[in-house]
Amino acid sequence: MLTIGELAAYAGVTVRAVRHYHAKGLLPEPERDHFGYRRYDGGAVVELIRIRTLAEAGVPLARVRELLQAGEEEFAAAIADIDRRLRAEIRQRQRHRERLARLTSRDGLVLPPEVVGYLDRLRALGVDERIVQAERDGWIPLAAHSPERVPEWMARKREQLADPRLVDFYRTLGQALDRADDDPRLVGLADELAAYLTRMAEERGEGYVDDLDMDSSLAKLMDTLAFDTVPPARRLIELLKQRGWTGWTKLERVAPDSR
Repeated sequence: MLTIGELAAYAGVTVRAVRHYHAKGLLPEPERDHFGYRRYDGGAVVELIRIRTLAEAGVPLARVRELLQAGEEEFAAAIADIDRRLRAEIRQRQRHRERLARLTSRDGLVLPPEVVGYLDRLRALGVDERIVQAERDGWIPLAAHSPERVPEWMARKREQLADPRLVDFYRTLGQALDRADDDPRLVGLADELAAYLTRMAEERGEGYVDDLDMDSSLAKLMDTLAFDTVPPARRLIELLKQRGWTGWTKLERVAPDSR
């Protein structure tokens, strides 16, 4: 006859585990000696090893009793079902790990990897962080609204960033962020941007300028986010309208405003 410590040692578990299995009703309580101590026979060792093996294989303790009492076919079917559940859980956890691996910054929490890469590219080009934040805030609702179009839009953005004229515009805008609305540099910036848009429309077509092709209400929301982050942008759009272009997120050609 074995003590609880000897039983645990033979089965490769802890005494605490043995007591836990007793509490769960998986391992029957043995006879006690005249001192009140539990005494186990060899059958308890075999049963405990079976319990330990199933538990270590990932079988929930709630199903261990069922499997211990099952016939061969029932046992095989139950094991196959548990295996399917475990594989599904593994796939889910793998997706979680892949998601966590993409969260190298807070941007990755709410944006697809290609948009995070685009924002990092703006930073690498020396674009002011406030402009990058305005871009980020706009892309959050856009990516949530139309995730299937993000790869298409990002391909266009990468192509545009290859144009030094657009990069220079971003940098110039960054220098004007701390200027007042009547600062003459905003006027010069509006001239520069209007000339850039006109050249791009002549070279690639006006459809290329309105590259996002989105719902107007969503464009207004993104404009509001941008203006809140970069207030001089609102005055810049007013100046731009005088030069034949309007919009921030959704750019459109209009008749020049003589005012």
